[in-house]
Amino acid sequence: MDIHKIKLLFNTLLYLKPVQVYYRVYYFLRNRFFGKEVIKRKLPIFSSITWKQLVVNKNSYLDKNNSFSFLNISHSFSDKINWNHDQFGKLWTYNLNYFDYLHQKNMSKDIGIRLIKNYVKNDAFLKEGKESYPISLRGINWVKFLSENQVKEEVIDTTLYNHFYILLDNLEFHLLGNHLLENAFSLLFGAYYFQNEKFYYKSKEILISELKEQILNDGGHFELSPMYHQIILYKVLDCIQLIKINKWINDDLLMLLEDNASKMTSWLNEVTFENGDIPCVNDSTFNIAPTSEELFNYADQIGVTTKKIVLSDSGYRKFRNNKFELFVDVGNVGPSYQPGHAHSDTLSFILHVNNKPVFVDTGVSTYEKNQKRQTERQTSAHNTVVINSEDQTQVWGGFRVAKRAQVKNLKEGVDFVEAEHDGYKKIGVSHFRRFSIDKSLVQIKDIIVNDSNYNQTAYFHLHPSLKNLIINDYSIIIENNITMIFTGTNVIIHKELYEYAVGFNKIKKAIVIKVTFESNLETSIKL
Repeated sequence: MDIHKIKLLFNTLLYLKPVQVYYRVYYFLRNRFFGKEVIKRKLPIFSSITWKQLVVNKNSYLDKNNSFSFLNISHSFSDKINWNHDQFGKLWTYNLNYFDYLHQKNMSKDIGIRLIKNYVKNDAFLKEGKESYPISLRGINWVKFLSENQVKEEVIDTTLYNHFYILLDNLEFHLLGNHLLENAFSLLFGAYYFQNEKFYYKSKEILISELKEQILNDGGHFELSPMYHQIILYKVLDCIQLIKINKWINDDLLMLLEDNASKMTSWLNEVTFENGDIPCVNDSTFNIAPTSEELFNYADQIGVTTKKIVLSDSGYRKFRNNKFELFVDVGNVGPSYQPGHAHSDTLSFILHVNNKPVFVDTGVSTYEKNQKRQTERQTSAHNTVVINSEDQTQVWGGFRVAKRAQVKNLKEGVDFVEAEHDGYKKIGVSHFRRFSIDKSLVQIKDIIVNDSNYNQTAYFHLHPSLKNLIINDYSIIIENNITMIFTGTNVIIHKELYEYAVGFNKIKKAIVIKVTFESNLETSIKL
C-alpha cells in the first residue's frame, strides 16, 4: 500500500465512532474464527395482523420467464431463479433480494407466494440475501404482503422468523446511518407480526436514539441525500400505519414516529421542485424512492401534518419566486462518521426556470467501485469551482471520504446567501461564493481567497434537454431565453459534453459550460 493510500485511509478512519470500530472488529473476529452458529428457532404461536399498502411500487418483476428489471437492467432466469445472481453488480443482487416487487401494481397473491416459496426453498444457498440490509427490507416487504393477503403458512413464517433473528444478531452498528435505521424499522414489523417483545424493545431503543440523531432540526435526514430522505420517510410512515391499525403495545413510540414524520415531510416539501423532482445532490437519482407526491399523499392519509419550515441544519437553501427556483448547498459533508453517500460538491447549486431544470447536478448512475463512480462524486461533476484540478473533499473507494471541506463565514438573508470553504487549504487558498437573487436575475460571485495564480474553473452543467447555445466572448445565450454574462479576470468560456445520470445505468449526453478565470468571477444569469 503506497503512502497516498495510507493517508487516505487514516483520514477516513479518523472520523469513525468507537462503536463502529468495535463492531467491525467484533463481527470480523466472531465470523472468521468462532463461526457464529445460526440457531433454527421454533415458530411461536401468534395472531395475524392487518395491512393496507398505500404506495404502489414500480414494476420490477416482469412476470415472463421469471424476468426482473432493476436499475434499468433486465434479466430473465427462465425456470430457476438464482437469488445470488451477481452479473450486474451487488446493488442489482440486493434489489432482487429486497422483494419490493411484491407491492407493484400487477402483483397477484399467487405469484407473490410462489416467489416467496422459491426463496424459502433456496434459503440454505443465499449469500447477499442473508446480509442484514437485504433482510431488513425483505422482512418488511414479506410482512406487509403476507398480512395484506392474510397468508399464514408455517414454512414461510418459520424462515421469516429465523431471518429476523439473524438480523437481531447482526445489527449494522459498524455502519450506523440509514442501515441501522432500516434494521430498526424491520424489527418493528417483525415484532408486530410475531408479537415478539424482544424485537420490539430493541427496535424502539434504536429508533429513539437514531431518529434523534439522524433527523436534523430542519427535518432533513443527516446523510443529506434527498433520495435517501424519501426512502427513510417512507419507512417511518409505514411504521406509523403499522402501529395505528394493529393495536398491540401502547406507549410513546407512535408519537415519536409522528413527530419525525411531520418534520421530514415538511423538509421534503421545502426542497422538492414545483415539477415534482428532488434535487439530485449527493447520492440521489430518480425512480428509486417513492416520489415526493406519493409520500405527501401517504402522510395525509395516515394523519401526518406538513408545516412550513426554514432550511437550516441540512446545509441546503432554497430561493423561489414565480420565475425560478434556486437550490444551494452551503453545508458540510455529513454525517462525519458515515459520509458514504456524500459528494465533493460544496457551494454547488441547481436552478429550475419556469418549472423546468436548467442547471443540474449530474446525479449517480452506479454504486460500483469504479472510475464512473469516482467521476460522479468528484468536484468537477457539480456546479461549483475547481481549483488547480483538485477535489474540495477527498472522495474515494466508492463510499469513502478522507479530508473534507469545511464551510465557514456563512451569512444569509431573504435574497442572498454566501459562504467560504477551506477544501483547498492544502494549496493555500479558499473559495468564497455569494448567491444573490432578484425577480429575473441570479448572480453568483466567486472569489479565490489568497489567490496564488492557480488555475480555477467554474462548472455549469446543463440539463440534457438544453442543446442550443450561442457563445460569445463573455456571454452565453441558452435556448434564446436565458443569458449568462461573465465578468472577471482573464475569463475564458469552454463548452464540453458530460454524462448526465437519468438513473442507475442510464445516462444522457449533455452540455457542461466551463469558465476558467484567475482570482474572481461574477456570473449573471438573466431569466
